[in-house]
Amino acid sequence: MEGDYVAQSVRVLSGHGFTPDNAIACVGVCRDEITQPLVERVKKAWGEAFNFSSLAGMLFLGKTGFSAAEHHAPDEEGRERYVFFALPHIAVHEDGQIGVCRRAGRQELSSACGALLALQRELAGGRVKFGLDMDDLEQSLIRMRLLAEIRYGEVPELLTLTKTTLKVIQADLKRMIELTVQSDRSDVAVFTGIQIHGPGANYIWPHLSYCTVRGQRYSLQF
Repeated sequence: MEGDYVAQSVRVLSGHGFTPDNAIACVGVCRDEITQPLVERVKKAWGEAFNFSSLAGMLFLGKTGFSAAEHHAPDEEGRERYVFFALPHIAVHEDGQIGVCRRAGRQELSSACGALLALQRELAGGRVKFGLDMDDLEQSLIRMRLLAEIRYGEVPELLTLTKTTLKVIQADLKRMIELTVQSDRSDVAVFTGIQIHGPGANYIWPHLSYCTVRGQRYSLQF
């Protein structure tokens, strides 16, 4: 369950010197409102969280955005600690359909992740828009970033596309940490996976999770 995942993040990091009082949490999920319970759980567990969110959970805030979050971190005896959560999402309907969910207030079935489904439809139709659309910036960036990971002519199933998105998010997060975190004075924790909207509840499929403390990397198990 989603709540168990967030609670476990606090427990596993306590043994590595991270607490809600000495660390800042940063959350990257899709802008979709059904992802927000995870953000609220992180805020409740870790205190206020810096919002990294873009469509599909991609990390498009760049060096300036990452640096801004890091400048807000508590400074405990000259040491700063960052806890990064980065997860794309997918829906699973009660009948087993992938990418389908019910939303409060809407009669018809809905979908998630809508941004990834839009890309999938473009691939299936053989008409993919290239270039940066100033009226649709984030979707343009999703296209540009994910197409580099998809074989020409391939139309991946939504679950496969979501896992590809997770792989890209992990790579982008690693890159931004390398570019912006002062490793000699900072400790970092990373939690990645896929947020799953199931019937009546949200779940987390945990994937790569680790922390780096004084230059030493530790795997975090769930």
